[in-house]
Amino acid sequence: MAVKAGKSTRFRSYSRQRWVDSGEGVVRLKTKVIRRRRGEKAPRKDPGPRPLPRPQIPRNPWKPQPFGTYHGEFGRLEATRLLNRAGFGPRPGQAEQLAKMGMKKAVLSLTRPQGQAKLIGPEPVDGDGLPLAPFDSWGHDHLWWLDRMVRTDQPFRERMALVFHDWFATSNSGVSQQRQMIDQYWTLRAGVNGTFDDLVVQITKDPAMLQWLSGGDNTKWSPNENYARELMELFTLGADRGAYTEDDIREAARALTGWTYDWDDDLGAINFRFDPEYHDDETKKIFSSKGNWDWRDVCRLCVTHELHASFFVDKLWSYFVPAAPSKDTRQALIRLYLKNDREILPVVEAILMHPDFYRGPSMVKPPVVFNASLLRALKLPVNTDAWAWLGEGAGQQLFLPPNVAGWDDERWLDTSTVRARWLMVTYALDSRHFEAWDDSYREKESVREAVNRALAAYGWPALRSDHQNELVSMAGRISPYIQEDWQRRPYLAMRQNALLQLIASCPDFQLS
Repeated sequence: MAVKAGKSTRFRSYSRQRWVDSGEGVVRLKTKVIRRRRGEKAPRKDPGPRPLPRPQIPRNPWKPQPFGTYHGEFGRLEATRLLNRAGFGPRPGQAEQLAKMGMKKAVLSLTRPQGQAKLIGPEPVDGDGLPLAPFDSWGHDHLWWLDRMVRTDQPFRERMALVFHDWFATSNSGVSQQRQMIDQYWTLRAGVNGTFDDLVVQITKDPAMLQWLSGGDNTKWSPNENYARELMELFTLGADRGAYTEDDIREAARALTGWTYDWDDDLGAINFRFDPEYHDDETKKIFSSKGNWDWRDVCRLCVTHELHASFFVDKLWSYFVPAAPSKDTRQALIRLYLKNDREILPVVEAILMHPDFYRGPSMVKPPVVFNASLLRALKLPVNTDAWAWLGEGAGQQLFLPPNVAGWDDERWLDTSTVRARWLMVTYALDSRHFEAWDDSYREKESVREAVNRALAAYGWPALRSDHQNELVSMAGRISPYIQEDWQRRPYLAMRQNALLQLIASCPDFQLS
């Protein structure tokens, strides 16, 4: 069909811009092209000043759900929770990218990453700009692992290493070399990809653990019960459940005899090995079973005990969801664990896909997770020794848990630790601090612009309405104090510094 001459000139294309609130703490500028007849008034291109994001309304937690896969909305907020609990928080834009995958693909992208892990960004340094010495200098092992948490493109592996570091808590306070603790870290990091049986075997003969719980000093002439007790109570079966008796501990200690090592005045404990001469090769009775059991048999008897699977599921669940699972979910996870011959990863993935994970109560981020998430959000490297002593002050220094039971996550936030978290934010913002008195800050900035600028620095974290409203209220109280022209720039700069400090210190950033 022929087109009439001049028909194409009867319409004009215009662009219309408007601010769109995703409802997840981000406002984006959307552009739409519109065709209009000649002579019709074109829409305004300027969308006006950017509004503040719509605050978040906290959802009431669901009651414990039966076992199943979460099928609700999987948007930026759900993806952020996944990254906070199965990693160390999102980098700017990462939660949005993950949300586009859908829940199942997002989980599997974390738990089953392709290829070797990569560390992205500048190498870590100490406060003097020198490379870290994680085997030798106090606190540098903490900085070394924190850097891996911050820069890795496979955060789930590091998070599971942290879970197992707490589960099989071992400390520098009883180990002769920091190198041995870092060697154990690699064992823990690899553990999620195998069975719990294998992990228990590897930990039982680990040099750091052999020192920490006296396994290297356990002989047939003088059996030491330390490791046998904690293996049952904390690692595999649980206390006060009727799983074992004192006789079981004593007999298991006999079966665990045989490990020894040499001592070097410069290097400490070295040359760990099993020596049959130190091993008690007589018959032992453990869990009502008699045999000439050795250390491998003890590991096997513990993980095949009828009460082990329930202990494993309850303990693993607690690292990801603060409320106990329903009876149905608990039994289903136990069956899944046993069906897969006690493989760890399938159970973790089932938890990360469970409705309770996304609609259960919030959890307080452990101090090192908060620290790492702060640096990831601000895209900052590890370049100060402060993170080690601040971690200690906040209640969590890596490779130095308080005792064999690990850290007490009910004390992550109390009057003795919260100040160190505040200081973590202060130190992180050191390079983002605006100088108040050098006239470098902008002269005019509305309350809306100031709050938006501060939120943008963290990748637009979603805030609850009461928290966002308080930030806006605080920012609005500054203007009346500006009485003279010379006060404008410094006061606005100090307001921005305060907003940056408060956003990362508020509960929305402390919780996952």
